[in-house]
Amino acid sequence: MGYDALLWLSFGGPEGPDEVMPFLENVTRGRGVPRERLLEVAEHYQHFGGVSPINRLNRSAIAAVEKQLAAEGVELPVRFGNRNWHPMVERTLAEMKADGVRRALVFPTSAYGGYSACRQYDEDIERARAAVGDGAPDLVKLRQFFDHPLFVSAIADAVRAAHAGLGDRPGTRTVFTAHSVPVSADQAAGPPSEGGYRYSRQIAEAARLVAAEAGIAEYDVVWQSRSGPPQVPWLEPDIVDHIDALHERGVESVVVSPIGFVSDHLEVVWDLDNEAAERAAEHGMAFARAATPDSDPRFAELVVELIREHVEDAPARKLSEFPAAGCTLNGAPCAIGCCEPAKRPSARPA
Repeated sequence: MGYDALLWLSFGGPEGPDEVMPFLENVTRGRGVPRERLLEVAEHYQHFGGVSPINRLNRSAIAAVEKQLAAEGVELPVRFGNRNWHPMVERTLAEMKADGVRRALVFPTSAYGGYSACRQYDEDIERARAAVGDGAPDLVKLRQFFDHPLFVSAIADAVRAAHAGLGDRPGTRTVFTAHSVPVSADQAAGPPSEGGYRYSRQIAEAARLVAAEAGIAEYDVVWQSRSGPPQVPWLEPDIVDHIDALHERGVESVVVSPIGFVSDHLEVVWDLDNEAAERAAEHGMAFARAATPDSDPRFAELVVELIREHVEDAPARKLSEFPAAGCTLNGAPCAIGCCEPAKRPSARPA
């Protein structure tokens, strides 16, 4: 088959109150984020007992992928490593080397391009291999999948279910959200020959594909979870501000789909299920948040399809004209100048 394992590579999150500040310090190391900001974000975690759901969700998704691999007769053990908290990817890769893994595929838990969504995972791979040293397994990162039919259909069904949960009210506005980034980072997303803006363009395309499959003619694409000094432009509008604007237009109900996220990690449950939902309630608006796709059986099928593209040379299934990107060896960028790290955002911890 040519591959000995699949490395599931994610962001990481604390699993107890005492882990929150060390985790946030890991996330923001070298970025000059004031301690006051860390304490503010720490309160979000403490609201949930100091536990981020992201590790639990990753373990659940890994179990589903393992089951799907077994059902399809693909023998490929799955290993779990994180960028910012245990299990750290450096330790996982060292264990893989000790177990005799020589070449592995890598599934990053992001569907999109851009620095934070793609290139930073390349850096994780490069850093982990350097930490392991001689004999580190070769790592082949799987491609971006924002336009994969299974990803689109899972989100479209979740949007339909959210509308049904509100009673399919006429006039309900559908709003897609993704993590905001500095405008300068979005401008640098993708290779220079492509003209930048790969992240926001892919988000817009994913929203178009989902809306078309769900039968939704009109919708909005907005952003959430911005941070950093107010003088630095970030992608806008913010979801809470947008709810205010919808209220002023007389909209009485809204469905929000976090299309930029694959799971219900803390930024989804805090920024949407708390802040956005509370603002909608203040306006008397009915509010429903669509599920993220990682708990849908099609998500495991999607991951296995991406794996089969490599182990069986299966054709890539895509619904857009965007070139397939993100698949590289040992942390190499997709192209010269692609998503340059110098443009990286001082992103809010997830």
